[in-house]
Amino acid sequence: MGKKYEVPNLPYAYNALEPYISEQIMKLHHDKHHVAYVNGANAALEKLEKSRNGEMQIDIKAVLRDYSFNFGGHKLHSLFWPNMAPPGKGGGKAGGKIADKINSDFGSFDKFKTQFTEAAKTVEGSGWALLLYDQESDQLVLTQIEKQNFMHLAGLPILLGLDVWEHAYYLQYWNDRSKYVEAWWNVVNWDDVDQRFGKERV
Repeated sequence: MGKKYEVPNLPYAYNALEPYISEQIMKLHHDKHHVAYVNGANAALEKLEKSRNGEMQIDIKAVLRDYSFNFGGHKLHSLFWPNMAPPGKGGGKAGGKIADKINSDFGSFDKFKTQFTEAAKTVEGSGWALLLYDQESDQLVLTQIEKQNFMHLAGLPILLGLDVWEHAYYLQYWNDRSKYVEAWWNVVNWDDVDQRFGKERV
């Protein structure tokens, strides 16, 4: 089997996003939930390898589903952490080339923010709101995904993601997802989003 997946370190302290996202949430989210997704993805790959080697009989549909779910959770969270920055470094309006593209494709930053906010608030059950970039049409695309299996538009790189699973906010905002989404805008790392856009737009 190839190299195992690993949980990346946070690019800031657990309490760095306060008061918008609490230290308690960050510790639980990063150290428990993200770790569980990495362990799940690695376990699924190990089962697949043992099946190929004749060491184990598996329900391949179930194992692949577990892999998709946990791999998706790992990849999305690995993007989610650097997509945020401490207040003062994060938040505000987008800058750089991503700001120009948002204004071009959405009409204004405020129109983009309104639509992304609604996408996040209206995800059915647990899931994510994502900003993607489509190279073919040279446009930014919004989408929602339920849970975290990779069901977003195939092949489109993710520039910005917001986790709206309850574990991302319940300890601080209870069941008020809207309040959490509004608070999250104060820690969006637009430098990270702009760098991701620059790498994809060639």
